[in-house]
Amino acid sequence: MPKPGVAVQVVTAIETVYGLRFPIGMRAWDGSRAGAPDGPVAVLRSPRAVRQLLLRPGRSGLVKAYVTGHLDIDGDFAVGLRHCRELVAHVHAQGPPGPAHWPRLIGLIARTGIGGRRVPVDTERSTVDFPPSILDDTLARSCGYWTSDGPEYHLSDAQHDKLDLVCRKLGLGPGMRLLDVGCGWGSLVLHAAQHYGVVATGITVSAEQREFVRARAVEHGLSESVRVLRVAPRDIADGSFDAVASIETGEHVSARDYPAYCQTLRQLLRPGGQLLMQQTSGGGMFTASYMTPAMATRPVEHTLGQLRDAGLEIKDVMSMREHYVRTIDAWRHALDFNWEDVVGRVGSSRARIWRLQLADNALAFADEKMSVHQILAVRP
Repeated sequence: MPKPGVAVQVVTAIETVYGLRFPIGMRAWDGSRAGAPDGPVAVLRSPRAVRQLLLRPGRSGLVKAYVTGHLDIDGDFAVGLRHCRELVAHVHAQGPPGPAHWPRLIGLIARTGIGGRRVPVDTERSTVDFPPSILDDTLARSCGYWTSDGPEYHLSDAQHDKLDLVCRKLGLGPGMRLLDVGCGWGSLVLHAAQHYGVVATGITVSAEQREFVRARAVEHGLSESVRVLRVAPRDIADGSFDAVASIETGEHVSARDYPAYCQTLRQLLRPGGQLLMQQTSGGGMFTASYMTPAMATRPVEHTLGQLRDAGLEIKDVMSMREHYVRTIDAWRHALDFNWEDVVGRVGSSRARIWRLQLADNALAFADEKMSVHQILAVRP
């Protein structure tokens, strides 16, 4: 009697050892198939994925197998990832396999040809600096503000509506001085100067971003009202701004430095000046530790306490969690549409990390494991 195919052997081993029903279909390089007959399918591209699935079917094993291209998900990636999250949660609760299961697992690994060799892993950590091809014309890497469900309303509209929302909350008007901490590619400073008549200063750690925003300002006739500096907030000499914005920048400040960051934001404001902080909290299951390790998200209650301790009065707190699901979904669809271009520019591993990160975070926001808030505060 012929032996069952690789997919059947792997699914049977996982279900037996971990006491669960494998949640999606599986297809292996030998053409065999097992698991659920409908929906997304986990594709074993080579024997190297077997070791990770059998011995480390938790977060790190699945991430490494996917990023290195030995494991894929055919069909709806987000739905497949949701089922993988359920698998990981079950395995985590169950604990590692006991000694009685090791002969079965080692035997199957040996039969598939992987032996004791480990899956090679690209150790380069990723950031959220997505390529322009998956962004809109603002080049914003932050949550948009979706004001319509209409078919003609797109990510660009949501990002422009977010910029207007920030400007309105800050009460911007002609001649006011705005500081954007971590200005990125300049969407806020350019928008505020062009549409609200402010004198805008952006600060960034990137020389490329500084030169890009300066060129954009010249292009739009805003060189007299927009400046970009490559300095830290604490090194700005001419403070006393009417308004300060920190749009998804505080996540890059460590817990140790965050109290000083809040103090600096307060000191940069004139008395009566307002701060608009947009900041995420929580993290995805697969990407919280593997991607963007420098990010330090914190509960919104903790952020509010730090701002109060710095001497700021909280005026308004607004959740934008649902808006981030739609924003990320727009990025995901653009990434898939431009997949070959992105892979050609940054390589397969980096592109796969981005796909995993976006799907994982979209699920986390949808499931309330992550959130994002706009916080409006004032210096009394």
